[in-house]
Amino acid sequence: MTTNARRLACVTALCLLCGAERGPIDDAFAYTAAPNPPPDVRRDAVVNAIEEVMPSVVNISTETIVEIRDPFDQVFRDFFGPYWGRRSPRRQKSLGSGVIIDETGYVLTNMHVVRRADRITVTLHDGRTFEAINVVQTFKTDVALLRLLETGGEKFKAIKFAPDDDLLLGETVLALGNPFGLGGSVSRGILSSKARRPAAEEATLDVEDWLQTDAAINPGNSGGPLVNLRGELIGISVAVFREGQGIGFAIPVKRVAEALSEIFTPEFMRSLWFGGNFQSSAAGPIVSAVEPGSPAEKGGLKRGDRVLSVNDKTPRNLVEINRELMAAGERRDVRLVVQRDQERKTLTMTLVPEATVFNPDLIQKKLGATLQYLTPEVAVTMGFGQFRGFLVADVEPAGPAGKAGLREGELIQTFDGHVPGNLVRAAHFLYAKKKGERLQMTVIVPRRTGRLVQLFSATKTATLR
Repeated sequence: MTTNARRLACVTALCLLCGAERGPIDDAFAYTAAPNPPPDVRRDAVVNAIEEVMPSVVNISTETIVEIRDPFDQVFRDFFGPYWGRRSPRRQKSLGSGVIIDETGYVLTNMHVVRRADRITVTLHDGRTFEAINVVQTFKTDVALLRLLETGGEKFKAIKFAPDDDLLLGETVLALGNPFGLGGSVSRGILSSKARRPAAEEATLDVEDWLQTDAAINPGNSGGPLVNLRGELIGISVAVFREGQGIGFAIPVKRVAEALSEIFTPEFMRSLWFGGNFQSSAAGPIVSAVEPGSPAEKGGLKRGDRVLSVNDKTPRNLVEINRELMAAGERRDVRLVVQRDQERKTLTMTLVPEATVFNPDLIQKKLGATLQYLTPEVAVTMGFGQFRGFLVADVEPAGPAGKAGLREGELIQTFDGHVPGNLVRAAHFLYAKKKGERLQMTVIVPRRTGRLVQLFSATKTATLR
């Protein structure tokens, strides 16, 4: 008997003794099979979270054209001709980071990254670039929302939002960015505090309970996401404490969601009037306000209602609620299921175009002033340069604007820290204010001395009627 035959006979006898039902050849292969390879010890929760989030992280490059003006240029041109002393404009460039929050191409970043930018270029993780526009921004929370242009209907990888206040002191956090457009940058640390109030860009912002981390945040990472080990957004990196060593801050996801609930809305994004605002709570999104006469009020929505579903989809956060509202648009009804006390209610409403409801006459009625949106051409002609806003064309001396010290020729930049993009948005913003409420305006005041124009910034407060 050969050696192989003897081995086969021994295996067969052993299988019979053990009562095996399979054939001897199958058992022989079973005993000699190689064990499964061990898991890669390098692939931990940090690596998994980075792989999940990095496709959503982008680089943001901005270009701002700065006109170089000398107050005596016009005087010399009067003597030496119109082309005397013409200077080429200076171009200022800056870099920052951002994160995609919607698959259709909306990007969230810090306002100070894109403020006053004439051109915005967004570079994705894979190296592709898109031009972008600044859709809306808010001074109060240093948040800006961008939209990618000419995407061809492509769907992008959007980051997931962590539940509000789902933060563990000492948990591992990751600060991601794409500061130079060369690829992703990652730093690791812990959540050091959930309740800090630092200053950013030399000024205190209207944000409570900042997140503090020892994860390195360099200036190019400003606007990038701070995430947990589940790959969920818990904050937007915004500043580094210069007096400390390795101390960084981020806007918490709760404040980010609240800011987006005001700017990522049917009104701002689609010029469609819904008329309801939402806020986060431990039990889920709830209705925080309903505008009088709005489609939301006419549909039966009330303050305090807890939103269970929008068009048969369960929203996890405020962004998803508004995304579903915008998806419905003005062509079909929006169906909301809400919890009111112990009762579930199904409500139906239809969004309407803002332009059919709001007009400049509302501004005159509430503020006592006639405003005009300042185009870039008019801004240069009137000496406002790169400033944008609403030019005061007429003021009622005894009206709210007149009593607040507003004068013709001044430029209103913000209403309560908000920057409305047009007169319709400005009228809607004032419509939501009640009689007797105070409106704080950031105003650019020109002072002319001969041909010299000096610009001063001022804050003026009006009591609306």
